[in-house]
Amino acid sequence: MTTAAFEPVDINTMQLAIDEARAALEHDDVPVGAVVLRGGQIIAARHNERELTGDPTAHAELLALRDAAREVGHWRLNDCSLFVTLEPCTMCAGACVNARLGRLVYATPDPKAGACMSNFGIHDGHVLNHRVPTTMGPCADEAAELLRAFFRARR
Repeated sequence: MTTAAFEPVDINTMQLAIDEARAALEHDDVPVGAVVLRGGQIIAARHNERELTGDPTAHAELLALRDAAREVGHWRLNDCSLFVTLEPCTMCAGACVNARLGRLVYATPDPKAGACMSNFGIHDGHVLNHRVPTTMGPCADEAAELLRAFFRARR
């Protein structure tokens, strides 16, 4: 897990993920967005759609990984990077491992459900057969404030 200085591509791609997160607000979903980058090109961009579709697995990360796999033509995404605005949950972190994802970048931690650093170390590979290099922090304040505002409005 790293929180080092960020490359411009990391910040720019995370900004696109934040734009996706804002789109989730249009249908009252938790504002989480995800973008998959391959060879410098965006091959998938999605946001949470659980409320929209009634599907409990319609997390931004899973939707983006599914789209990316279709684009690539197979399930192995070892040459792809996933940018997501919130630390993935156990389901999504497991999907990253199972997709053999090349890299994960997330903006802000999830102290309640995060499975990469906050509560579990699914990506470190100490039990599973694949390690997902993970970076935290680009655009963290903006992503966290989007989530705080969403939940403040619901209370």
